[in-house]
Amino acid sequence: MAPRKPSVWNKKPGPGNKKPGDPIIPSPNFRQFSIWPILVALVFISVVNWFLVSSDRTVVPYSRFKDLIRSGEIKRVAIEASFYTGFSENPAPPSPEQPRSPFPSVNDQVKVWRTVPVPDPDFTKLLEEKGVVYAAVSREGNAAFSIILNWILPIAVMYFFWRILQKRMSGAGGNVLALGQNKAIIVAEGDVTTRFVDVAGVDEAKEELVEVVDFLKNPKKYTDIGGKIPKGVLLVGPPGTGKTLLARAVAGEAEVPYFRMSGAEFVEMFVGVGAARVRDLFKQARDKAPCIVFIDELDAIGKSRASGAIGGNDEREQTLNQLLVEMDGFDATSGLIILAATNRPDVLDPALLRPGRFDRQVVVDRPDIVGREAILRIHAKNVKLDDSVDLSAVARSTPGFVGADLANIVNEAALLAVRAGRKKVGDADFNAAVEKVIAGLEKKSRVINPEEKRVIAFHEAGHAVAAAFTPGADPVHKVTIVPRGFGALGFTLQIPTEDRYIVTETELFAQIDVLLGGRAAEEITFGKVSTGASNDITRATDTVRRMITEYGMSSRFRNMALTKRGGGVMGGTQEAFLTREYSEETQRYIDEEVARVIAVRYEVVLKLLGERKNALKALATELLERETVDGKAFKALILAS
Repeated sequence: MAPRKPSVWNKKPGPGNKKPGDPIIPSPNFRQFSIWPILVALVFISVVNWFLVSSDRTVVPYSRFKDLIRSGEIKRVAIEASFYTGFSENPAPPSPEQPRSPFPSVNDQVKVWRTVPVPDPDFTKLLEEKGVVYAAVSREGNAAFSIILNWILPIAVMYFFWRILQKRMSGAGGNVLALGQNKAIIVAEGDVTTRFVDVAGVDEAKEELVEVVDFLKNPKKYTDIGGKIPKGVLLVGPPGTGKTLLARAVAGEAEVPYFRMSGAEFVEMFVGVGAARVRDLFKQARDKAPCIVFIDELDAIGKSRASGAIGGNDEREQTLNQLLVEMDGFDATSGLIILAATNRPDVLDPALLRPGRFDRQVVVDRPDIVGREAILRIHAKNVKLDDSVDLSAVARSTPGFVGADLANIVNEAALLAVRAGRKKVGDADFNAAVEKVIAGLEKKSRVINPEEKRVIAFHEAGHAVAAAFTPGADPVHKVTIVPRGFGALGFTLQIPTEDRYIVTETELFAQIDVLLGGRAAEEITFGKVSTGASNDITRATDTVRRMITEYGMSSRFRNMALTKRGGGVMGGTQEAFLTREYSEETQRYIDEEVARVIAVRYEVVLKLLGERKNALKALATELLERETVDGKAFKALILAS
C-alpha cells in the first residue's frame, strides 16, 4: 500500500520548469503571419479593375444598336473583337500640341453605346448607307494589362500566401512532405548537464541505472566476460516521481547523445507515419551510437494489441510492430540503449516486456521521508532560505508527495515570501505552501453568514475531537474554517508521524470515525445535519467498500477478495470499465454490509463526541474567534477540556 498523504476532511487531497540540462531548441524565426496584407491586396486589385476596366458606356441589344444607326444618333462606330462601340457625335478637333484618336474616349462629352456583335454580313452595308465612320480598334496594350491584372497578379498573391503558410507549417512540425521524419529532440554529447547528484529520493533506481552508464563508458569490460547489457530499460512509477529526470541523468553521466521523444509523437492521422518515424528514429540512433533513446509515455504506442479490433488497420498497432522489430534488429553490443517511461505498465503489450526488449523494469516509487528531504534540498539550492527553515519538518509534513509536488511546494513558498514582501523564505511560507498544495488557496474574501459559520466551526471541531480521542488516528496538525479551494468551507489537517506502507483494520476504522465526526458534531449540537459532510460520506463509504471487497475484512467473506477485472491502472481504477466477478447476491451483501458498518461507526462517533461536548464546544468557540487553530494550541485546548 502506498504511503498516505496528510488527511484533509471536506477536501480531497491532491498534489500541487525547464529542467537543468534540457536542450535549447531555437524556434523558427518566421515573421508572424497576418491575413490583412492579403485582403488589402485583393481589395486593391478589385478597385483598380473597377476603375480601369469599367466605364459609363451603355450596353444595348444589337437590334437597338442598329436602330440608333438608322436614326442617325450614332455617328461613328469602333469595331472590336468583343464589342461594337457607337458614338453620338464627333469629338472636338484636336490641337496641334495634342493629337487625338479619330474616336472619342470615355472621357469625351458624347453619348456612347456598346453592344455585343452577332454574325451580320449586312452590318457594314448599313454603316456605309448611313454615312457612319467606322474602323477596327486594336487593344493590344490593354489586353496585356488585362492579362497582368486578371491572371499574373492574383497567381502571384496566391503563391505568396502559399509560401507563408508552408513556412508556418514547417515551423510547427506540420510539413506534409516530412511526415515520416521523427520528431525526437536530439541533444548532443556533453550538452546534458543533469547528473545523478541532481536526482534524489530514488536511490534504488539510480543503482540499477549505474550499470547502463558503466556499459556506455566501458563496454569492453562486459563484452570480454561475455555479458550483454539489457537492450531496453523501462522506468515504471507514478506521475511526478522523476522518471524523465533519471533518463536525462543517465545521458549526462554517460556523456553520449540523447534522443528524447514522446510516444504520442509517433502516431498521426495518416496510416504508416508512426512506423516510418520509428524507422527514422532508430536509423539516426544507430548512426550516432553509442547513444540513448528515451521514449516518454510508452503506453501511448505500447498498449496491448489484444484489445484492438479484429481485422482492423490500426495505426498504433503498426507503430508498435515496427518498434518491436527495431528493438530486435540491433546488437546489444552496439552501444544503443533504449529507455522508456510509463505509469501504466499493466496496459503494455507482453511482447514489449519479454527478455531481449524491455527486459529490465526499474520501479521509480514515491520517496520516503529521507528522500523527500533530499529532494527539497535540491530544489531549495537556489532559493534564499531563512535560518528558521527546517526542511526535515517539511519532509515529515508531506508523506506520499512525489518530486514534482515537492518542487511545487518550494516554488510556492518562494512566491508567498515575495508576496509578503520578505527577502528570504521562512518556515511559515513552507507551511502555507504545503496547505495550499493539499487543500487549495485560501478564500478570505468569501462572505459566510454567522449561522453557517457556526455550523462549519462545529463540523471541523467534530473532525478534530474525533481524531484526538480515537485510537489509530493521525494527530491533528491544524484546524481552520477559512474556505479553501473549490467548495471546501474549512478543513482539518492530519499529518502522520511517519511513513506507513500498510494500514491495520483498527486504523481504517479510525479514518472512518474521523470522517463521520463532522456530521455527528452537527447532529449533537444542532439536532440536524447539513450537506457539508457530502465529501466525508463519500470517502468513508469508499473506505468501507474497499475493506469488504479488496482487503478481505468482512465477516462473511473473510480473507477473500471480491475483485473486478479490467482495473489495475497505477494510481487507481476506473469503475466504468470494470466487470465484477461475483453474483448479484454477493453485491447485495456488499451494499448491506457497507450500510451496516457505516451505521455502527456513526453510533460510535456519536457516543464519543457526546462524552466530549466540552472539548467540542471549546474548540468551536476558538475557531469562531480565531478562524485557525494550530496543532500546539489544539493540544493545549484538549488537555484543558
